[in-house]
Amino acid sequence: MYETERAKADVLVEAIPYIRKFAGSVVVVKYGGSAMVDEKLKRSVIRDIALLKYIGLKPVVVHGGGKEISSLLDRLGKETVFVDGLRVTDSETASVAEMVLSGSIAKSLVESLESYGIESCGINGKDGHTLIAKKKIDEKGRDLGFVGEIEKVDTHLLKTLIGAGYVPVISPVGVDAYSQTYNINADYAASAIAGALDAQKLVFLTDVEGILRDKEDPSSIIRRMNASEAKALIADGTIKGGMIPKVECCLDALDKGVKTVHVLDGRLPHSMLLEIFTASGVGTMVTPEVDYDK
Repeated sequence: MYETERAKADVLVEAIPYIRKFAGSVVVVKYGGSAMVDEKLKRSVIRDIALLKYIGLKPVVVHGGGKEISSLLDRLGKETVFVDGLRVTDSETASVAEMVLSGSIAKSLVESLESYGIESCGINGKDGHTLIAKKKIDEKGRDLGFVGEIEKVDTHLLKTLIGAGYVPVISPVGVDAYSQTYNINADYAASAIAGALDAQKLVFLTDVEGILRDKEDPSSIIRRMNASEAKALIADGTIKGGMIPKVECCLDALDKGVKTVHVLDGRLPHSMLLEIFTASGVGTMVTPEVDYDK
Protein backbone atom coordinates (compact mmCIF):
# COMPACT_ATOMS: atom_id res chain seq x y z
CA MET A 1 0.00 0.00 0.00
CA TYR A 2 2.80 2.42 0.96
CA GLU A 3 4.64 1.84 -2.32
CA THR A 4 1.47 2.49 -4.31
CA GLU A 5 0.80 5.75 -2.49
CA ARG A 6 4.43 6.78 -2.86
CA ALA A 7 4.27 6.15 -6.61
CA LYS A 8 1.22 8.42 -6.81
CA ALA A 9 3.09 11.11 -4.91
CA ASP A 10 6.07 10.78 -7.25
CA VAL A 11 3.81 11.41 -10.25
CA LEU A 12 2.37 14.51 -8.59
CA VAL A 13 5.84 15.86 -7.85
CA GLU A 14 6.97 15.14 -11.42
CA ALA A 15 4.00 17.16 -12.68
CA ILE A 16 4.97 20.37 -10.85
CA PRO A 17 7.24 21.92 -13.53
CA TYR A 18 4.73 21.13 -16.27
CA ILE A 19 1.86 22.64 -14.29
CA ARG A 20 3.92 25.79 -13.77
CA LYS A 21 4.88 25.95 -17.43
CA PHE A 22 1.42 25.39 -18.93
CA ALA A 23 -0.76 27.26 -16.41
CA GLY A 24 -2.81 29.88 -18.24
CA SER A 25 -2.31 28.31 -21.68
CA VAL A 26 -4.99 26.98 -24.02
CA VAL A 27 -5.19 23.23 -24.58
CA VAL A 28 -7.57 22.05 -27.31
CA VAL A 29 -8.86 18.51 -26.85
CA LYS A 30 -10.34 16.71 -29.83
CA TYR A 31 -12.63 14.22 -28.14
CA GLY A 32 -13.77 11.18 -30.10
CA GLY A 33 -13.56 7.42 -30.54
CA SER A 34 -14.31 4.86 -27.85
CA ALA A 35 -13.81 7.44 -25.10
CA MET A 36 -17.09 9.02 -26.25
CA VAL A 37 -19.24 5.89 -26.24
CA ASP A 38 -17.87 3.91 -23.29
CA GLU A 39 -19.31 5.47 -20.12
CA LYS A 40 -16.36 4.54 -17.92
CA LEU A 41 -13.87 6.05 -20.37
CA LYS A 42 -16.08 9.10 -20.82
CA ARG A 43 -16.06 9.79 -17.07
CA SER A 44 -12.27 9.41 -17.04
CA VAL A 45 -11.79 11.92 -19.87
CA ILE A 46 -14.22 14.41 -18.32
CA ARG A 47 -12.39 14.20 -14.99
CA ASP A 48 -9.08 14.84 -16.76
CA ILE A 49 -10.46 17.90 -18.55
CA ALA A 50 -11.85 19.15 -15.25
CA LEU A 51 -8.45 18.70 -13.62
CA LEU A 52 -6.75 20.66 -16.42
CA LYS A 53 -9.12 23.51 -15.67
CA TYR A 54 -8.65 23.35 -11.91
CA ILE A 55 -4.85 23.51 -12.11
CA GLY A 56 -4.90 26.61 -14.29
CA LEU A 57 -4.98 25.50 -17.92
CA LYS A 58 -7.70 26.63 -20.33
CA PRO A 59 -9.19 23.53 -21.99
CA VAL A 60 -11.32 23.80 -25.13
CA VAL A 61 -13.18 20.68 -26.28
CA VAL A 62 -13.95 19.88 -29.93
CA HIS A 63 -15.98 16.70 -30.23
CA GLY A 64 -16.88 14.28 -32.96
CA GLY A 65 -19.87 11.98 -33.09
CA GLY A 66 -19.68 9.90 -36.23
CA LYS A 67 -20.85 6.68 -34.59
CA GLU A 68 -23.85 8.38 -33.02
CA ILE A 69 -24.80 10.06 -36.30
CA SER A 70 -24.56 6.75 -38.18
CA SER A 71 -26.65 5.03 -35.52
CA LEU A 72 -29.47 7.56 -35.76
CA LEU A 73 -29.39 7.55 -39.57
CA ASP A 74 -29.63 3.78 -39.48
CA ARG A 75 -32.66 3.93 -37.19
CA LEU A 76 -34.24 6.42 -39.59
CA GLY A 77 -33.60 4.05 -42.50
CA LYS A 78 -31.11 6.45 -44.08
CA GLU A 79 -28.10 4.90 -45.80
CA THR A 80 -24.70 6.20 -44.73
CA VAL A 81 -22.19 6.67 -47.56
CA PHE A 82 -18.51 7.45 -47.03
CA VAL A 83 -15.97 8.58 -49.63
CA ASP A 84 -12.37 8.22 -48.45
CA GLY A 85 -13.46 8.54 -44.84
CA LEU A 86 -15.73 11.57 -45.33
CA ARG A 87 -19.48 11.20 -44.93
CA VAL A 88 -21.45 12.19 -48.04
CA THR A 89 -23.93 14.67 -46.59
CA ASP A 90 -27.24 15.57 -48.20
CA SER A 91 -29.61 18.06 -46.55
CA GLU A 92 -31.33 15.41 -44.42
CA THR A 93 -28.03 13.98 -43.22
CA ALA A 94 -26.75 17.49 -42.44
CA SER A 95 -29.82 18.14 -40.28
CA VAL A 96 -29.40 14.84 -38.43
CA ALA A 97 -25.68 15.51 -37.90
CA GLU A 98 -26.32 18.95 -36.46
CA MET A 99 -29.06 17.61 -34.20
CA VAL A 100 -26.82 14.85 -32.82
CA LEU A 101 -23.65 16.92 -32.51
CA SER A 102 -25.10 20.14 -31.13
CA GLY A 103 -27.92 18.45 -29.28
CA SER A 104 -27.45 15.19 -27.44
CA ILE A 105 -23.63 14.96 -27.54
CA ALA A 106 -22.79 18.57 -26.68
CA LYS A 107 -25.39 18.76 -23.91
CA SER A 108 -24.18 15.51 -22.40
CA LEU A 109 -20.56 16.74 -22.34
CA VAL A 110 -21.56 20.07 -20.81
CA GLU A 111 -23.63 18.34 -18.13
CA SER A 112 -20.75 15.97 -17.37
CA LEU A 113 -18.25 18.81 -16.96
CA GLU A 114 -20.64 20.77 -14.79
CA SER A 115 -21.11 17.73 -12.56
CA TYR A 116 -17.45 18.28 -11.58
CA GLY A 117 -18.03 21.96 -10.89
CA ILE A 118 -16.66 23.17 -14.25
CA GLU A 119 -18.62 25.94 -15.95
CA SER A 120 -19.08 24.89 -19.56
CA CYS A 121 -20.93 26.09 -22.63
CA GLY A 122 -21.83 24.12 -25.76
CA ILE A 123 -21.71 25.92 -29.08
CA ASN A 124 -21.39 25.00 -32.72
CA GLY A 125 -19.56 26.84 -35.45
CA LYS A 126 -22.71 28.69 -36.48
CA ASP A 127 -22.86 30.48 -33.12
CA GLY A 128 -21.15 33.82 -33.49
CA HIS A 129 -20.10 32.67 -36.97
CA THR A 130 -17.22 30.95 -35.20
CA LEU A 131 -16.49 28.51 -38.03
CA ILE A 132 -16.80 30.09 -41.46
CA ALA A 133 -16.83 27.30 -44.01
CA LYS A 134 -17.09 26.64 -47.70
CA LYS A 135 -18.15 23.60 -49.66
CA LYS A 136 -15.47 20.92 -49.72
CA ILE A 137 -14.63 19.27 -53.02
CA ASP A 138 -12.33 16.29 -52.58
CA GLU A 139 -9.04 15.80 -54.39
CA LYS A 140 -10.78 13.84 -57.15
CA GLY A 141 -13.32 16.59 -57.72
CA ARG A 142 -16.20 14.67 -56.17
CA ASP A 143 -19.13 16.54 -54.65
CA LEU A 144 -19.63 15.36 -51.04
CA GLY A 145 -22.79 17.37 -50.45
CA PHE A 146 -22.90 19.61 -47.40
CA VAL A 147 -19.41 18.73 -46.21
CA GLY A 148 -17.41 21.85 -45.48
CA GLU A 149 -13.86 22.98 -44.97
CA ILE A 150 -12.99 25.87 -42.71
CA GLU A 151 -11.98 29.16 -44.28
CA LYS A 152 -11.80 31.19 -41.07
CA VAL A 153 -12.19 30.82 -37.32
CA ASP A 154 -13.69 33.85 -35.61
CA THR A 155 -12.38 33.57 -32.05
CA HIS A 156 -14.44 36.37 -30.47
CA LEU A 157 -17.07 34.13 -28.89
CA LEU A 158 -14.53 31.51 -27.87
CA LYS A 159 -12.25 34.05 -26.22
CA THR A 160 -15.23 35.62 -24.46
CA LEU A 161 -16.23 32.26 -23.01
CA ILE A 162 -12.66 31.35 -22.03
CA GLY A 163 -12.12 34.77 -20.47
CA ALA A 164 -15.28 34.32 -18.40
CA GLY A 165 -13.98 31.00 -17.07
CA TYR A 166 -16.04 28.65 -19.23
CA VAL A 167 -14.84 25.52 -21.01
CA PRO A 168 -16.20 25.77 -24.58
CA VAL A 169 -17.55 22.50 -26.01
CA ILE A 170 -17.62 22.91 -29.78
CA SER A 171 -19.62 20.90 -32.31
CA PRO A 172 -17.96 20.79 -35.75
CA VAL A 173 -20.75 22.47 -37.69
CA GLY A 174 -19.93 25.49 -39.84
CA VAL A 175 -21.73 28.08 -41.92
CA ASP A 176 -20.93 30.08 -45.03
CA ALA A 177 -21.67 33.70 -45.93
CA TYR A 178 -25.11 32.66 -47.20
CA SER A 179 -26.06 30.89 -43.93
CA GLN A 180 -25.66 27.44 -45.48
CA THR A 181 -24.82 24.83 -42.85
CA TYR A 182 -21.91 22.43 -43.37
CA ASN A 183 -20.79 19.31 -41.56
CA ILE A 184 -17.04 19.54 -40.82
CA ASN A 185 -14.62 16.78 -39.93
CA ALA A 186 -13.88 17.19 -36.21
CA ASP A 187 -10.12 16.64 -36.60
CA TYR A 188 -9.86 19.48 -39.10
CA ALA A 189 -12.08 21.68 -36.95
CA ALA A 190 -9.89 21.04 -33.89
CA SER A 191 -6.74 21.85 -35.85
CA ALA A 192 -8.14 25.14 -37.15
CA ILE A 193 -9.50 26.17 -33.74
CA ALA A 194 -6.24 25.33 -31.95
CA GLY A 195 -4.30 27.42 -34.44
CA ALA A 196 -6.67 30.37 -34.19
CA LEU A 197 -6.46 30.33 -30.39
CA ASP A 198 -2.65 30.05 -30.44
CA ALA A 199 -2.98 26.92 -28.32
CA GLN A 200 -0.06 25.51 -26.39
CA LYS A 201 -1.25 21.99 -27.16
CA LEU A 202 -3.70 20.12 -29.36
CA VAL A 203 -4.59 16.66 -28.09
CA PHE A 204 -6.23 14.04 -30.32
CA LEU A 205 -7.91 11.23 -28.37
CA THR A 206 -8.06 8.19 -30.66
CA ASP A 207 -8.52 4.43 -30.58
CA VAL A 208 -4.83 3.70 -31.19
CA GLU A 209 -1.79 3.93 -28.93
CA GLY A 210 -0.33 6.81 -30.94
CA ILE A 211 1.49 6.99 -34.26
CA LEU A 212 2.98 3.56 -34.96
CA ARG A 213 5.75 2.43 -37.30
CA ASP A 214 3.80 -0.82 -37.67
CA LYS A 215 0.06 -0.50 -37.10
CA GLU A 216 -0.08 -4.16 -36.04
CA ASP A 217 2.57 -3.66 -33.34
CA PRO A 218 1.65 -1.33 -30.44
CA SER A 219 5.26 -1.45 -29.21
CA SER A 220 6.35 0.36 -32.40
CA ILE A 221 4.88 3.63 -31.17
CA ILE A 222 6.85 6.76 -32.05
CA ARG A 223 7.08 8.82 -28.88
CA ARG A 224 8.30 12.06 -30.42
CA MET A 225 8.91 13.42 -33.90
CA ASN A 226 9.09 16.76 -35.63
CA ALA A 227 7.17 17.92 -38.67
CA SER A 228 9.87 16.94 -41.18
CA GLU A 229 10.07 13.44 -39.75
CA ALA A 230 6.28 13.11 -39.94
CA LYS A 231 6.24 14.17 -43.60
CA ALA A 232 9.02 11.70 -44.39
CA LEU A 233 7.11 8.84 -42.73
CA ILE A 234 4.04 9.65 -44.83
CA ALA A 235 6.16 9.78 -48.00
CA ASP A 236 7.82 6.41 -47.36
CA GLY A 237 4.55 4.68 -46.48
CA THR A 238 5.26 4.11 -42.79
CA ILE A 239 2.29 6.31 -41.91
CA LYS A 240 -0.60 5.16 -44.07
CA GLY A 241 -4.33 4.64 -44.32
CA GLY A 242 -6.54 6.40 -41.82
CA MET A 243 -3.58 7.77 -39.87
CA ILE A 244 -2.52 10.01 -42.78
CA PRO A 245 -5.31 12.59 -42.37
CA LYS A 246 -4.76 12.57 -38.60
CA VAL A 247 -1.06 13.36 -39.03
CA GLU A 248 -1.88 15.95 -41.68
CA CYS A 249 -4.10 17.66 -39.10
CA CYS A 250 -1.15 17.59 -36.68
CA LEU A 251 1.04 19.29 -39.29
CA ASP A 252 -1.66 21.81 -40.14
CA ALA A 253 -1.98 22.78 -36.48
CA LEU A 254 1.78 23.24 -36.16
CA ASP A 255 1.78 25.40 -39.29
CA LYS A 256 -0.89 27.55 -37.65
CA GLY A 257 1.26 28.11 -34.57
CA VAL A 258 0.25 25.38 -32.12
CA LYS A 259 3.31 24.52 -30.02
CA THR A 260 2.89 20.73 -29.79
CA VAL A 261 0.33 18.17 -30.94
CA HIS A 262 -0.32 14.87 -29.18
CA VAL A 263 -1.94 11.70 -30.54
CA LEU A 264 -3.13 9.59 -27.61
CA ASP A 265 -5.05 6.42 -26.88
CA GLY A 266 -8.33 7.61 -25.39
CA ARG A 267 -9.00 4.06 -24.19
CA LEU A 268 -6.15 4.39 -21.69
CA PRO A 269 -7.44 5.99 -18.47
CA HIS A 270 -5.84 9.38 -17.78
CA SER A 271 -3.73 9.24 -20.94
CA MET A 272 -4.04 13.01 -21.30
CA LEU A 273 -2.63 13.70 -17.83
CA LEU A 274 0.17 11.18 -18.23
CA GLU A 275 1.13 12.68 -21.60
CA ILE A 276 1.11 16.32 -20.52
CA PHE A 277 2.46 16.09 -16.99
CA THR A 278 5.13 13.35 -17.12
CA ALA A 279 8.51 13.32 -18.83
CA SER A 280 8.01 10.05 -20.70
CA GLY A 281 4.41 10.53 -21.85
CA VAL A 282 2.22 7.74 -23.17
CA GLY A 283 1.44 8.67 -26.77
CA THR A 284 3.06 10.48 -29.71
CA MET A 285 4.09 14.12 -29.54
CA VAL A 286 4.56 15.97 -32.83
CA THR A 287 6.62 19.15 -32.70
CA PRO A 288 7.53 21.93 -35.14
CA GLU A 289 10.90 22.04 -36.89
CA VAL A 290 12.19 24.20 -34.05
CA ASP A 291 11.41 21.85 -31.21
CA TYR A 292 9.77 23.09 -28.03
CA ASP A 293 10.27 21.46 -24.68
CA LYS A 294 7.43 19.13 -23.71
